[in-house]
Amino acid sequence: MNYEETCQYLFSQLPMFEKQGASGYKEGLENSLALDCHFGNPHRHFRTIHVAGTNGKGSCSHTLAAVLQSYGYKVGLYTSPHLADFRERIRVNGRPVTKKFVMDFVKNEQAFFEPLHPTFFELATAMAFKYFSEKKVDIAVVEVGLGGRLDCTNIITPLLSVITNISFDHTQFLGNTLALIAAEKAGIIKPGIPVVIGEANEETRPVFKTKAQEAGAPILFAEDEPEVLSAKPVAHGRLCYKTRHDGKIVGELGGLYQAKNTNTILCAIHELERLGCLGKADKPSDSRKCRQAVLKGFEQVCELTGLQGRWQTVSTKPLVICDTGHNLGGWQYLSEQLKSIKCQKMHIVFGMVDDKDVDHVMALLPPHATYYFTKANNHRAIPEDALLQKGKANGLKGNAFPTVADAYETAIHAAKKDDFVFVGGSSYVVADFLKMGF
Repeated sequence: MNYEETCQYLFSQLPMFEKQGASGYKEGLENSLALDCHFGNPHRHFRTIHVAGTNGKGSCSHTLAAVLQSYGYKVGLYTSPHLADFRERIRVNGRPVTKKFVMDFVKNEQAFFEPLHPTFFELATAMAFKYFSEKKVDIAVVEVGLGGRLDCTNIITPLLSVITNISFDHTQFLGNTLALIAAEKAGIIKPGIPVVIGEANEETRPVFKTKAQEAGAPILFAEDEPEVLSAKPVAHGRLCYKTRHDGKIVGELGGLYQAKNTNTILCAIHELERLGCLGKADKPSDSRKCRQAVLKGFEQVCELTGLQGRWQTVSTKPLVICDTGHNLGGWQYLSEQLKSIKCQKMHIVFGMVDDKDVDHVMALLPPHATYYFTKANNHRAIPEDALLQKGKANGLKGNAFPTVADAYETAIHAAKKDDFVFVGGSSYVVADFLKMGF
């Protein structure tokens, strides 16, 4: 099989949550442990940072990787989902895993893994750990796929755990209360391993504190002593942060929600300093090197790691922005961001998948915009006509389009140079959009 055929095999022959939903999700670590044992426990050959949470874990993972890379480490980065190419999931110093490695892995290991009937994510995780081991990375930032406790990445024992926040998502697997969801995410907390909690509330904080106490894990709540004092937009869609200990930081990632992520990241970085992974905080030369790495990592995160789709500016005349925010928690920030945009007319290309709280998200959308309801190339995507009807019920005006390309092309042709075009609602909508060549 060539690379394209290998990817098609992975996507079509293995259960895949992103495409199939519940039938592509498997609880338990049995397959992950079997694969790990078969490959000689590759995750034990490098240090790791484990990142969970409902929203922001991708941005946090990429930014932490960018800072570590800027400090001089050889850094593995494992994230999901991919937008345009499977290889985006597995990177070393920003470079995607090679096509040859993906092809050879499937060809050489097929006889072993097929009888296990692994999910797509179980196999991708095993592939990532094997690749990082072979590439002799110093450290890998590993993003949880879904949940935490039973996620197949949870075979690692990291040097630091990070949980960004908790909101309602994947409730059919994780529970229908914030406390239940927090308990699943808290499953990544390991005995004696420090954990940084980005955001918590009265429902989730006791869950994290109890789990950390049971595990004897030091716990830090980033909100208790905030590192970010203020955040304001600057040129080119960036954010300038005034911080408590790191001076002024310019972040390449735009979006109001990034201020919360940045607070979490800086807290994690200071904990890595305390652990000696970024030098010693009380040693001036180490501290200067760390500060320089922080500045570069935040300012060049997309270039260093290949991150896309986080309040990403695609065009300026008219202004076109896409964002992968896809659930109620994410849209609580995105809706405020959209309200702040100054434009003549707003055009929104919008689609969602069937396990999200569509009605509550639609209640947050700006009523004055023109909508281009569409569906991504994904089995879980809500049909565009059904979205149109839901939109009308929520007072949103627009039309339905069978593909993201159709919707965007109609929107961009209708838009004047002082208008604003937003593309989002689902990671898969953004993926289809970016595959158009942006």
